[in-house]
Amino acid sequence: MAKEFRIYTKTGDDGTTGLIGGSRVKKYDSRLEAYGTVDELNSFVGLVLSGVEDERVRKLLTDVQAKLFVIGAHLAMDENAGDLKQQLPCSEVDIEALEKEMDRMFEELPRLNHFILPTGCQTAAYAHVARTVCRRAERRIVELADKISVDENLVKYINRLSDYLFVLSRKLNQDKKIPETPWIPG
Repeated sequence: MAKEFRIYTKTGDDGTTGLIGGSRVKKYDSRLEAYGTVDELNSFVGLVLSGVEDERVRKLLTDVQAKLFVIGAHLAMDENAGDLKQQLPCSEVDIEALEKEMDRMFEELPRLNHFILPTGCQTAAYAHVARTVCRRAERRIVELADKISVDENLVKYINRLSDYLFVLSRKLNQDKKIPETPWIPG
């Protein structure tokens, strides 16, 4: 029988946390900011998923959540992680899957000729929140990449995911017959 994990370990009571590989860093370390934001993004993707009925979208979002766990783990690895560090978190295939889904949705959406406000049905609004958290995750990952080596496909995937979430928000509103709200400068 597998050992059950305890939620509390008390090892972080000193303001540090352990990385995969064994080293410890301060809880405000840029690596934690990056993978913590990816974790936050994953939670918001779960919130979007809770309101989606389309099985194709549900499968893709579930795959995204699994991929975000891998990305978070990759960002949490130190230089001692060994062979694990060599496993790539994202591939061109992962990026292309998001692009293909965006292309599919674009075929059904009206042309976008103006900025739109992040509103509409509740699930579309959640997708907009997930999109903005995704953009923050991207900024944190790019910042981290100035300090450590980060796989370029990981950055591309997060960038494409934010685009996907924007297109998904539009599609969710269209499916509910909720018109987009154009931004009109005041």
